[in-house]
Amino acid sequence: MTEEAAGLTEITAVVGLAAAVALLIFLVLRTKVHAVLALVIAASIAGLAAGMAPAAVVEAITTGFGATLSTIGLVIGLGVMMGRVLEASGAAEKLAVTLIRWLGRKREEWALAGAGFIISIPIFVDSAFVILTPLVKSLSRTSGRSLLTLGIALAGGLTVTHHAVPPTPGPLGAAGIFGVGVGEMILWGAILTIPSLLCVVIYAKVMGPRIEAMIEADTGDRLSPKEAFAEFEERAAEREKELPSLAISVMPIFAPIILIFLNTFSTNLTEAEVISLPDWFVQTAAFFGNPVIALLIGVLIAIYGLTRGQDRQGTIADLEKGVESAGIILLVTGAGGALGAVLRESGTGDAIGQWAAGLALPAVLIPFVIATLVRAIQGSGTVAIITAASISAPIMAPMDVNMVLAAQAACLGSMFFSYFNDSMFWVVNRMLGVTNAKHQMLTWSVPTTIAWGVSLVTLLTVSVFA
Repeated sequence: MTEEAAGLTEITAVVGLAAAVALLIFLVLRTKVHAVLALVIAASIAGLAAGMAPAAVVEAITTGFGATLSTIGLVIGLGVMMGRVLEASGAAEKLAVTLIRWLGRKREEWALAGAGFIISIPIFVDSAFVILTPLVKSLSRTSGRSLLTLGIALAGGLTVTHHAVPPTPGPLGAAGIFGVGVGEMILWGAILTIPSLLCVVIYAKVMGPRIEAMIEADTGDRLSPKEAFAEFEERAAEREKELPSLAISVMPIFAPIILIFLNTFSTNLTEAEVISLPDWFVQTAAFFGNPVIALLIGVLIAIYGLTRGQDRQGTIADLEKGVESAGIILLVTGAGGALGAVLRESGTGDAIGQWAAGLALPAVLIPFVIATLVRAIQGSGTVAIITAASISAPIMAPMDVNMVLAAQAACLGSMFFSYFNDSMFWVVNRMLGVTNAKHQMLTWSVPTTIAWGVSLVTLLTVSVFA
């Protein structure tokens, strides 16, 4: 093939990818076609436009789908099973109540943000907010704190880890697509989102009362009626009789994380010759710290520690309900992997990568910008993460980029401006009683954009040194 013909093929491939992504967004946003189907259609168009044979396109799609799920499929399934047990048993509520008591009065927003930061790791963000909203309302009534201050702080804690820390499906899928370790994703996800969380809580403290005053002035509705703080203590003490102990509530969450971290650190430190560990220790840590085994242990702890008062059928029903919710996530993640495989096999990713490498922009911004655009257009954070990772991973493969930060960039970019096409927007506002569009955007669209902007600054700062 002549150089001119090769250049024309690359142009056709890039134009085909642009058309495929445009069609993907149109199908998800404006038609009845589900994101799974749209991703497969986009992958097919991108492959054919790049000159791949039809049979090769199908093979790349099926291989990419299977390869992606082979790395994280079981982890997603186990994660949602554990989350369902934590949700149904009251373990999440126990953790939140305990943190509030530890931090004391006048720090309730920090306690709720911290609780959300931890709870959203295994439990879906929408469900976690619904579960904890009664606690938020009770605290508001009895402490005199603004309902919106407490609600925004909780939602902020929930959403930052939902977007960045595995085993939440979006970041877990990004880890699989970029081929990075789950332990590294957990560590960097926590580090990169802490500044965003702090800024969202500060926004909640400053703007919560002001937004409530706007709502009262515009509609006459008062969101934060007051009672005595002693009533919260009394209600909490009564409710806690039905909740599991703190130790068993947190063990299913922390045991897998500790095992994964132990594996990550022992392997990395040994390979870097920082320390010398016995081979049997490294191998044992590698087995129990594998995300599949670690989460399996977490699920077993949750089952036998949190469902002792429940019969066998009830426990199995809870586990199956969790698995049912994982089905569509698995399909979306696998379909995203299929699109990425087509871009790799067709050479489109390499062509765009060479072009992007010449831009006067940090390479880590590629997945961040893609995720931001997809999020703004179609609303789903998970779809934005998977789409950005699928498109950018092949592009960034030949670049000198820290792949963990690249995977996190796809996750952090997806926090951008939650509004009418995002389910969490409606969950937060409806549960808090905010009905006017202007007030709704101040309550949730602005905080998510603050988290997005702070995460961008944090990401760029860290990428200079990492």
